[in-house]
Amino acid sequence: MAKKNDSGFQSSAGLMRYFDVENEKGIRISPRAVIGIAIGLVVVVMLLEVFYPLN
Repeated sequence: MAKKNDSGFQSSAGLMRYFDVENEKGIRISPRAVIGIAIGLVVVVMLLEVFYPLN
């Protein structure tokens, strides 16, 4: 009979430790800036559709 391998928590502990470390070398963008950029791009695309229709 095969043994049940129940090592889910131990194997995920390494991933949790990996993602808890912050990288100081990367670009830091605030969540508000990301949302603002996304909304700005949506507005630009909508305005382009009004002024330059495809049909």
